[in-house]
Amino acid sequence: MNIRSSRTAVAFFNAFTLPGYPDSLPAGQYQVVAEEELIQGLSFEAYRRTATYLEIRNRGGQAGRTELRPVSESALKQALRRDRDLRRNSNDSEAEPSPQEDLR
Repeated sequence: MNIRSSRTAVAFFNAFTLPGYPDSLPAGQYQVVAEEELIQGLSFEAYRRTATYLEIRNRGGQAGRTELRPVSESALKQALRRDRDLRRNSNDSEAEPSPQEDLR
């Protein structure tokens, strides 16, 4: 069985939560580790994702400690979408009113 893993970076601009974990994680950059296995018996090379993990660094007051939290790809996308929406709404509410809006 051939297995490969890849890493990508994601950024959260607000504290966030993930399903199945009670604690909130701080804003910041996180590594996503995806593991995939080779699908046997095809005439071309193809992989199937078998696991997705979010790498959490320096939690629990122990410097250098790293935790890999299993997370579904859809839950991670939802958390990123919520973060993007929060950021967009925050930027909209901080905008100064235009002169026309200020006259009301």
